[in-house]
Order: sequence, then C-alpha cells, then structure tokens
Amino acid sequence: MKKFIVGITGASGFIYGKRLVEELAKENYVYLVVSESAFIVMEKEEGMTKSDFIKKLPKNVEIFDNKNIAAPISSGSQLVKTEGVIIAPCSMDTLAAVANGISVNLIQRVCDVALKERKKLYLLVREMPFSLIHVENMKKVMLAGGVVASASPGFYHKPKTLDDMINFVVGKILDSFDVKHNLFKRWTE
Repeated sequence: MKKFIVGITGASGFIYGKRLVEELAKENYVYLVVSESAFIVMEKEEGMTKSDFIKKLPKNVEIFDNKNIAAPISSGSQLVKTEGVIIAPCSMDTLAAVANGISVNLIQRVCDVALKERKKLYLLVREMPFSLIHVENMKKVMLAGGVVASASPGFYHKPKTLDDMINFVVGKILDSFDVKHNLFKRWTE
C-alpha cells in the first residue's frame, strides 16, 4: 500500500482535497492535514462540520492537527517513506511560505521537507488572476523541484456536471503520481 501526504488549505475549492483523499484512500494510506482556514471554507462550501468530516474519513486516512509541527510526517526520515506531498487546494499564503522556506505549521513543514528530501511536491493553486508575486512564488517552488498546477479543468472529455470538472482536476493530480483511476476520459478515448 502506497502512502501519501495530503494537505488541504483555506483556498476556495475544498472539494478538490476531499475528492483527492476519497480517491487515494481506495487503495492507499493517506496522512491528512487540514488547516483551520480550510475547515472554515469547508463549512461554507460543503455545509459540513469539522467533526462530521473527520467522522466520515476512511480507516486508512490518518489526520494530523496543522499545529502539530512535531507530527511524525514532519520528519524527513518518515516523509521519505511516502510517495510525496499534495496540497489541494493550495492557498497563496501556503505557496508563499513554501516558496520562501517558511514552516510555521505542519502543512508548510511537510512541503519544506518534501523539497529538501527530493520527494514529489504538488501544489494545486486555486486563485485567479495571478499577481506577479504569485507567479514568482510559483517559479521558486518549481525551481526547487515542486510541481505547481492551477485547478483548471479540461473540456475535451465533454464534462456534463461540476463533478466531471472536479474529477478531471483530481485525475490529473493522480496521473502525476502514477495512481490509476477512471475519473475522466482521456484525449481521443
């Protein structure tokens, strides 16, 4: 069973992180970190409370408090045993912290450790338009070895619902980690 670290930050688009965890948890183990801002966004966007969300997590999802900077996954010796770190959605605040080596919470720390240990780091930013500061921070993360993607669904698979568009974005993340899925039809399928 592969292991992944998933962080959900306070950017709009909580559903991306939620769907990603659901998909990964089908056949993998997930270490999950959700920021307090993300829980606020979740209540607004999903109409779900923090306790309801935590109760509904699959057994193979282990959740950590974002304030727990000493969690096992904050250590390079533990993080190297994972496939990498995915932050979905990634707030511009988290992007800026990662780009500048700031680690004041667990999400930022696991991103920093992923970069130093040369493990895959994938940041799904959910903001538009980008300021030059955002673009410069994306550039820094990419030069350090991270992947930065925008939550931009394709339309060649002819999406009919919002779920189709969400699944496309989540599927592209899974593709980057070689996780098999059937979330969308590929080009020419």
